[in-house]
Amino acid sequence: MTDRKAELAANLAQVEERIVSACAAVGRKREEVTLIVVTKTYPASDVRILHQLGVRHVAENRDQDAAPKAATCADLSLTWHFVGQLQTNKVRSVTSYADVVQSVDRAKLVTALSAAAVRGERELGCLIQVALDAESGERGGVAPDGVEELAAAVDEAPGLRLDGLMTVAPLAGEYAGRQRAAFDRLMEISSRLRAGHPAANMVSAGMSGDLEDAVAAGATHVRVGTAVLGVRPRLG
Repeated sequence: MTDRKAELAANLAQVEERIVSACAAVGRKREEVTLIVVTKTYPASDVRILHQLGVRHVAENRDQDAAPKAATCADLSLTWHFVGQLQTNKVRSVTSYADVVQSVDRAKLVTALSAAAVRGERELGCLIQVALDAESGERGGVAPDGVEELAAAVDEAPGLRLDGLMTVAPLAGEYAGRQRAAFDRLMEISSRLRAGHPAANMVSAGMSGDLEDAVAAGATHVRVGTAVLGVRPRLG
């Protein structure tokens, strides 16, 4: 086993132990939570190692990094999640490899994703990104009161599938530093959404530092980067 493979295997084992413990603490089954490894800034070689170690869900946030990496790893059985803010001029590229876009936050993006998915003869999973800070800031997202309207637009758009909701723990506003409360709020919004869209049951929340809070709240997917891959190299 190479040094890097051994390092990633050890890190994955630690993250797995954290998820198992978090599930046990609230009486959830381990299989209720899917681990998505955020591979942004890391090379395709790491993605290959992760696949060898059993990872099947990976996430990227920049198309210019993700597109060539996904092409290099096209032979692997992976589900690719796009989690970054998405500009409409990148949509055609992203829809060529992403299976799920977790950062849907405006009607214009829904229209662009639909057109690209239809053109590519693909069905694209979509999560509405919910902004839980006072107003949507640099991280993007739609305010809670705008979720239903945007979800309806996704649900009606050809080529798109409404899978659920995503959030990032806020750095400002009433939920700053209160990750569990933020994730509980997301679950409330999810419950309302599922009343009209029963299949939209995916809830993506929690990262390396707060995955336990997300699992406790009821998240179905956690997005973990640093705890698996290590501290990220600085982008130039």
